[in-house]
Amino acid sequence: MIRRDALTTLAAAGGLLTTPSTSLHALPAAAPPAFVPCLNMSTIRGHKLGFVGELETAAKAGFRSVEIWIDSFQDYLKTNSTAETRRRISDLGLRVENAIGFAPWIVDEPTARNKGVDQLKREMAQLAEIGCKRIATPPIGAHTPDAPTMSLLLIAERYRAILDMGVQLGVVPQLELWGFARNLNRLSDVMYVAIESGHPAARVLLDIYHLYKGGSGISMLPFVGKPAIEIFHVNDYPASMPRETIVDADRIFPGDGVAPIKEALTAIKSSGRTIVLSLEVFNKSYYAQDAQSVAKTAFAKMNRLIASV
Repeated sequence: MIRRDALTTLAAAGGLLTTPSTSLHALPAAAPPAFVPCLNMSTIRGHKLGFVGELETAAKAGFRSVEIWIDSFQDYLKTNSTAETRRRISDLGLRVENAIGFAPWIVDEPTARNKGVDQLKREMAQLAEIGCKRIATPPIGAHTPDAPTMSLLLIAERYRAILDMGVQLGVVPQLELWGFARNLNRLSDVMYVAIESGHPAARVLLDIYHLYKGGSGISMLPFVGKPAIEIFHVNDYPASMPRETIVDADRIFPGDGVAPIKEALTAIKSSGRTIVLSLEVFNKSYYAQDAQSVAKTAFAKMNRLIASV
């Protein structure tokens, strides 16, 4: 009887000991944040800091996500390896979310297009080696006012080809809308190309400024769909700047103008996934200020924006 009672007591005690542990394991995982702040190096590009200087400035300001520019990255690679680059990025506690590239993958002339696709392939391979999984692919070469209007179906075929290449390399090309461009200047165009590519990896890279500049606005953003946006460029513009005359250099910090940024973010926000919000401005007045001060201000404004949505 004593032994039986003792075993019963131990079993009960064991149950008490294991119940909290079991309950802890059963707790649901924390939901991912809807947005994370990111610094596009365009914001401090005019300071001429160099690749590492830009990374250090972003990290010191508090950013953990960055968008780099291919030309700055490749300048650094002239004297440094991709392994060294990856180590520096890791030591700074940064994640390279995307790279801004300008390979002419879209153009009609076969020789130029093949050269552009080869360039993109080299850039993707380099990015994969530093852990970056995305690259911007705007309509470079088909963007000027004198460029011919291109068939969207033809662009879709070419986009699918670079998507196939990107999947093999582990870097996905993000189809970028340029509001001032001859081609791919409207939301409907980039969405058509992405859909007609028929590729599950297709993604679009949108921008508050470019949606305004191209005349698309934000009303149809809810139709873009959950998987299509992984990176979203944010900025603002003054009330005095009509879309017909506004240029890249007129972009300002979020919250300092009249752009419907909060409405746009509300439209693309989705539970269960994170969108990288990258600040992209080219403001000469910011370039005239201390770079660290600009990056610090950018980080504060980005976090204020995210908290308001």
